[in-house]
Amino acid sequence: MDHWERTVSHHWIDPKACESLAILVESVSCAILTQNHSPICLEVDIDPSIRIPADGEKVAELVRTLVNQSIAEMGVQGGELTITAVDVSSGLELEVADTGRSIEQRATSLPFIAAALGAKIHWQNCPQGGAAATIVFRPTAGASRMVA
Repeated sequence: MDHWERTVSHHWIDPKACESLAILVESVSCAILTQNHSPICLEVDIDPSIRIPADGEKVAELVRTLVNQSIAEMGVQGGELTITAVDVSSGLELEVADTGRSIEQRATSLPFIAAALGAKIHWQNCPQGGAAATIVFRPTAGASRMVA
């Protein structure tokens, strides 16, 4: 493993010990963006009380994969990366949206880690340009519902 891989895979928090989805997403995203040379504006809009919907390390890996895909789609010109979450009765929806290329111009695949989590991903174009991946985690028994 070279220096770059060690740096990018580093978390500012321990995904096993973290309970807040907002903190996990910010930590993973910021660790990646600090290593990127393109001008990217990150906005995270997730209620801090929303809990991580599955294994923290796997969710961190899924976020890492989608953030890296967004960075690649925006290219050297950079852009905006917006990550939001809403906890609804049908499950937790985590959306990663960027101002990169449209759906028709990119490969949209299901990251293996999403399949391992039992999560579904829906892709759509953003009205302002770019695309968004919405990851849907099904609710677990006894989980409380909260809207971000």
